[in-house]
Amino acid sequence: KQWYQRRVRGDEKVKVLKFVKPLELDDVITGQYVANPDGKTEDARTGYKEDPGVPADSKTPTYAVAKMYIDNDRWAGVPFILKCGKALNERKAEIRIQFKDTPSDIFGNTCRRNELVIRVQPSEAVYCKMNVKSPGMSFNTVESELNLSYHDRFEGLDLPDAYERLILDFILGSQTNFVRTDELAEAWRIFTPLLHKLDAGEKDPVEYMYGSRGPAEADRFVRDLGFAFSGTYKWTEKK
Repeated sequence: KQWYQRRVRGDEKVKVLKFVKPLELDDVITGQYVANPDGKTEDARTGYKEDPGVPADSKTPTYAVAKMYIDNDRWAGVPFILKCGKALNERKAEIRIQFKDTPSDIFGNTCRRNELVIRVQPSEAVYCKMNVKSPGMSFNTVESELNLSYHDRFEGLDLPDAYERLILDFILGSQTNFVRTDELAEAWRIFTPLLHKLDAGEKDPVEYMYGSRGPAEADRFVRDLGFAFSGTYKWTEKK
């Protein structure tokens, strides 16, 4: 039964990837970090090209944001945004699903968009960002969350990290958390043409400062896709 479930799950992942077209240069923004003169560490005050061994004319990206679409009936028209980078203001891995604005807002269009966030690291969590009425007599709204933080909910439980899980699966002969060959082939089909063009220097990376969110062009890129970033939400750690 477990073998069958793994096979079906793998088949469905490959089926989805087959609906994704190869990425073009217009589908991506690349960046390269530069020194932050106000940085508190030597790394922060050193740009990528200033690192020993890096050519002065290097076009190697240290940041990328890409858009892709799944051309089937369920996901037609929904942009999937992939983002990664070095020397940013945060180090995290997460899946973020942003919901559209409501057609009408009784709070005078002050509500931010709701989001479902699956945070892989650090501190595994699943939480839903939402707007709630502020306590008391005020009619204002504040951003809060419905939160399942694994380390808070399951105190004292030793949660293995990603590599521990993979090593254990390898020892047990399980392929549950490994990528199948046909899935890997589909992923390379999507990205390889773009990677060849980037290696050939057909797109120059835009600069962004060490410790920032990334290039300003990247924010405009995702905003044009309908993603709204407010910057007002504050995650509160449990004390």
